[in-house]
Amino acid sequence: MAYKINIKPSALKNLDSLPDKEVKKISIRLMQLKDDPRPIGVQKLSAQEGYRIRSGNYRIIYEINDESETVFIFRIKHRKEAYK
Repeated sequence: MAYKINIKPSALKNLDSLPDKEVKKISIRLMQLKDDPRPIGVQKLSAQEGYRIRSGNYRIIYEINDESETVFIFRIKHRKEAYK
């Protein structure tokens, strides 16, 4: 059962502004979400809908739709800015 990854344009813009080294790490984490959208270390957000996973100092904020088997990536930001 593989989930589809749907990245919002603003999240792609966030990703494009990051250093190449970080983009590679984050890309690996995004591909891992296809197989397991709730991996070890995932946290359900309390202040808003969705989940977050860490990739170094960066956070990937996303929602999961189990019916359509889709993961919606909303934000990829540095940990200081991720929840604003």
